[in-house]
Amino acid sequence: MRKINLFGASGHAKVIIDIIENNGFDVGQIFDDNSDINSFIGRNVVSIYSKELLDINTTIISIGDNRTRKKIYENLEIKLEKPLIHPSAIVSSNSVIGKGTVIMPNAVVNAGTIIGKNCIINSGAIVEHDCILKDYVHISPSAALAGGVNIGEGAHVGIGAVIIQCVEIGEWSIIGAGAVVSKSLPANCTAVGIPAKPIKFH
Repeated sequence: MRKINLFGASGHAKVIIDIIENNGFDVGQIFDDNSDINSFIGRNVVSIYSKELLDINTTIISIGDNRTRKKIYENLEIKLEKPLIHPSAIVSSNSVIGKGTVIMPNAVVNAGTIIGKNCIINSGAIVEHDCILKDYVHISPSAALAGGVNIGEGAHVGIGAVIIQCVEIGEWSIIGAGAVVSKSLPANCTAVGIPAKPIKFH
């Protein structure tokens, strides 16, 4: 049976394990740099990163934090799994999904959308037609992106947030939970409210 490694023993990893098994695959090795974690939901966890094990199986970086996913991918030679998609998700055959990206249960990705590598499209999120999401983006549960939205690298759209059509979100920005984004936002900001406005830069 085909096996997929996980990098990160976290709550996010629990959902990814479900997706792996629902696709008829098996979990290979689970890695985590916290040496105090020896097991995870009944599975062995190792903190020493075996190049051999990373080469044998493809890997999903099962960590929700965008910067951490990028750091791990850039610091280690990881052979990324092709997109991992839950069977209940609706993903257009006319979309492009990067390696290492995970699409959670009941998410929707519509036609013309391009999603980069190591992204998370979380449970029930909607990514409408012709959106562009760069690498390491996280779209939280029940967030909705209207058509033509452009999300910069590493940006995080909070749970239940709404982004109207053709808006641009700058790289590494954070959109707060429940926000409604009606105008484009710059890079490295945190924006909240209805309509969403930057409250700080980082």
